[in-house]
Order: sequence, then structure tokens, then C-alpha cells
Amino acid sequence: MNIKKTLFKKVLIFNSKNYFDKRGFFRELSIQKKIEKDLIFTVVSKSKKNVLRGLHMQKNNQQGKFVSVVKGKILDVIVDCRKNSKTFGKHFKIILSQKNCKSIYIPPGFLHGFLSLDEENIVIYSCTNYRDKKSEVGVVWNDEDLKINWPIKNPTISLKDKNNLKFKKFIKLI
Repeated sequence: MNIKKTLFKKVLIFNSKNYFDKRGFFRELSIQKKIEKDLIFTVVSKSKKNVLRGLHMQKNNQQGKFVSVVKGKILDVIVDCRKNSKTFGKHFKIILSQKNCKSIYIPPGFLHGFLSLDEENIVIYSCTNYRDKKSEVGVVWNDEDLKINWPIKNPTISLKDKNNLKFKKFIKLI
């Protein structure tokens, strides 16, 4: 497994490999000593093509997230919300897929979202903290201040995400 740093402090890209045989495939996902955090809470989401989830984070009890795709392909997007960071307010995008075997570790302090690109997409998140529903907050996916170039104009999004905040209002809350 190859691990690369990014321009965003503590954001890591894990390049793994699928090992195939007649039964299917096997892939190693993470190396905890490289993340230096305990991943204590794991969830799975399944999304159809053109579903956009995000941009989300927890205001309190913030989570680091290790994100992998076990089926399909997504455009994964993060936004740095760490006020003292050199990359505050900037975003990073990466394609994660079953084929490219890439995963990303996102430290606490980032908004996170993704766009599903294949017909069926199964994403695993391992988190450094438990879900705190009362602390969840989000920013609209197409906020003009973030300048994220999404490859879609009308994604399928939840009612909750349609009501997410503008980035300028959001940063006053954190």
C-alpha cells in the first residue's frame, strides 16, 4: 500500500490494490498507524448514479473520516474549515472507485461530500468519533464561494441537504 500526502495538512490518500481470484477480490483499506487516530465508528452508504451527499460535518465532536469505495465510483470532495489552516475555505477533489483502489483520510475540521458516478455505489466511512445528530451541519453543495466544479447541474439530493447553509453563514457557527 502506497500512502501520499496532499497540500492539505493531514489529508492522506491511500493507494491499495485489489487481489482477484475465482471467488472475487480482497483489498486492504487502511493502516491505522499512518492515520494516528482510532477509527471507532463505521458506516456504509449505498447511492444510485447522480446522488450527491453533502457537504457535511459535525460542529461538535468532529470526526476524522477514512472513506473507501467497495463498489462503483464517486467524486469525493472535502473543504477545509480549520480556521487557522493555510488551506482554509479551499477544496480538494478525488475520484475513489472499486477499480482505482484509492481511499482518503480526512482529519476533523473538514466538510465532506461526494457525487455518485456509477449506477450503484457502496461507500464505507470509518470515523474517529461517533455520530452526533444534534451537531450535524452542512453547506450547500453548489455554494458560489467554494467554487467547486461539480460535473453535474441537477444532482439528486436529500431535503436536508437542500436546506444546508451558505458557507459564509456556516463559518460563523464554527
